[in-house]
Amino acid sequence: MITKETLKKILKFLGPGFLITVGFIDPGNWATNIEGGSRFGYTLLWVITLSTVILLVVQNMAAKVGIATGKSLAANIREIFPRPVSAFLGITIVLACVATDVAELIGGAIGFQLLIGTPLWVGALITVFLEVFLIISQRYHRLERIIIGFLGIIALCYVAELVIVHPDWGAVASSMFIPRVDKSSIYIALGILGAVVMPHNIFLHSNVIHSREWGIDDQKKLSLIKYEKVDTATALLLGWIVNSAMIVVAAKVFHGNSMVVTSIKNASQTLEPLAGPIAALLFAVALVFSGIGSSVTSSMAEVNVITGFLGKPEDSRTLLYRISTFITAIPSFIIIVFGVNTYKILILSQVVLSIQLPFTLIPLIILCRKKSLMGVFRSNTLEFITAILISTVIICLNIFLLYTTIQGGV
Repeated sequence: MITKETLKKILKFLGPGFLITVGFIDPGNWATNIEGGSRFGYTLLWVITLSTVILLVVQNMAAKVGIATGKSLAANIREIFPRPVSAFLGITIVLACVATDVAELIGGAIGFQLLIGTPLWVGALITVFLEVFLIISQRYHRLERIIIGFLGIIALCYVAELVIVHPDWGAVASSMFIPRVDKSSIYIALGILGAVVMPHNIFLHSNVIHSREWGIDDQKKLSLIKYEKVDTATALLLGWIVNSAMIVVAAKVFHGNSMVVTSIKNASQTLEPLAGPIAALLFAVALVFSGIGSSVTSSMAEVNVITGFLGKPEDSRTLLYRISTFITAIPSFIIIVFGVNTYKILILSQVVLSIQLPFTLIPLIILCRKKSLMGVFRSNTLEFITAILISTVIICLNIFLLYTTIQGGV
């Protein structure tokens, strides 16, 4: 039985996990989930379930690194690994951050276009302005509450859409746990995986976990770490529901009517005659909040990654901090200005994240197993083996993607 005191402690520790969850229901997820649902129906729902389980293990490990060392994953990699290795890893995660910004800014821009009719470049500017304003002007805990509010709005919009479209719940339930993939669906499956298990979120979690008081000694930290696990599990459960709902809605509305969706904008326009204007409005509102919220958490991660790998303090008063909040967004504007196919770019950006993922997971596993660094927080045998299996699965999927691409299977 949960006591009143325990409930108060749980509520006190809720927050960091929800920042991570906003990141894995970003507009990149919309592209891969809509593509997966419209092309393959409910078939790829199992990828969301698998990704969420993977995420639960990985994010808890990232949080433990932050709690045990008092430093972020980026700072630990810079200090522990040889300089050429840390430099290479730093470059790959910055490239992943660029791919993340592409997804978030394009998604926010499309959301504003659907909602108020602004050109894409104007919507992207609005998203960047709100992102930088929220990060620089707000205290962390207030920003955390704002992002949790965004997440609540997104979740409510998609729950309402589920009520509107009336999916086949029997098919939904079976598809969530029965793996099915082939040459035609591997690209999208890997994109969904990359969209859920995001490298920058792993780095972010190891940093924002410092927003809570963990005590001075290891025993105090160990007694409190269960609250971190509750925070992470609760937030990821909500993310699993939202991501699954995206595929379910796309499967019911588009795949069920044998319609090919070629863009997020097209998805909204097609959704209205098939599911009604309210469904289209909810789609646009959720996309706007997804774009803004995820761009904020993405920028928070980028600041930590850039300052951490450069060995600089994460100080909002410095020029480096302020430049880091928007520097990786520049490629997004180039893509928008030159009119590149934003839908294909969104999906490609998620595949880039999945390809980078092993270069984040492997250092994380090494650090978590390092007794001299982690002490009593060192990964036990079960966690270590599980993390190795996760990394192996992801690496194998990447090799399969490369093979099917070369063979023309995608």
